[in-house]
Amino acid sequence: MANGPMSLVEAFDELRDPRARQCAYQLDELLLAAICAVISGAESWTNVVEWSEMKLDWLRQHLPFANGIASHDTFGRVFSLLDATQFEACFVRWMSSMCPSLKGQHIAIDGKCVRGSHDGKQSAIHLVSAWSSASGLTLGQVRTADKSNEITAIPELLATLDIKGAIITIDAMGCQHDIAANIVASGADYVLGVKDNQPGLSEAVKLWFDAADSGKLDRPFWDDSQTEKDHGRIETRRCLVTNDVAWLGQQNQHWSGLQSLIMIESTREIIGRNSSGKTSVERRYYISSLPAKAAHLAQTVRAHWGIENCMHWVLDVAFREDDCRIRVGEAAQNFAILRRIALNLLKNEKTTKLGIAGKRLKAGWNTDYLAKVLGLAI
Repeated sequence: MANGPMSLVEAFDELRDPRARQCAYQLDELLLAAICAVISGAESWTNVVEWSEMKLDWLRQHLPFANGIASHDTFGRVFSLLDATQFEACFVRWMSSMCPSLKGQHIAIDGKCVRGSHDGKQSAIHLVSAWSSASGLTLGQVRTADKSNEITAIPELLATLDIKGAIITIDAMGCQHDIAANIVASGADYVLGVKDNQPGLSEAVKLWFDAADSGKLDRPFWDDSQTEKDHGRIETRRCLVTNDVAWLGQQNQHWSGLQSLIMIESTREIIGRNSSGKTSVERRYYISSLPAKAAHLAQTVRAHWGIENCMHWVLDVAFREDDCRIRVGEAAQNFAILRRIALNLLKNEKTTKLGIAGKRLKAGWNTDYLAKVLGLAI
């Protein structure tokens, strides 16, 4: 493979056309038109066709489009039949060329429901994604039948990535013996949320920190605190960590590579002229294969929420993902992949100081800028 990221054409050239016969509209043309249109603001197949017809001369600079632009029915039919698993594999292949090594990086794993994809016969699709906090890019995704199946989808997603040397964070749904063992066997580290899906572990860790924090337990722990004042509130985040894991006994043996226990205490005080000075305190608990270094673990836990704020929120607000009613066959999942391709390309374009919504508008107006986002020669 040549040095540097592969082009979109290279990354998706192995994608099989689901149509059995030669057709007037080639798959690579449909893909290019759809990706460009979604980058430029399209949120339906009708939008894709309208944008493509207006930009046909520009599209023909890159592919023939000998028969012009297909109808929205053709786009919908082809993407409903297109193998989403293979499309995801091509997406991961492309991202692997953009992020060839994840060593030393923090990778957050989390699920998202595409709410508008449900109908009377099937539930909305649920996608589990891997997101790099360093680059802000989505590395891959796997579809699950529903949220409960994240337990089986997470190992499948991790298997598509070279996570050696990375730090993997997952919420409590991923706090499973097999997932921890899988991560350690791959040469990575984990920070896993602990809640009531592991009731014995959750209660034991909570009681340990309650006792240690109140001075009733003479065991080693370290802490780190950060305070921020913003948006009419003061938030103090306190991280307590310990390497005292031997007391877990046989339970400790089930958690591969376990080195530290973590408590994050968030205290929020509402301030302002009309506030009542209300204060709330929340405690969350984690286990990790990393050493008990409070500042590093506090930073890692906080970085996990970037997948919600920088990926899921952007997909909902800038791309209106939850409002999309595309849902026939594989089309909902495939359109979700198109959105993530578009989001990654827009985030990777650093020369314009605009938000994602602003970049989409600019790409729709200015084909020179769109070419820059795509990495195409202008």
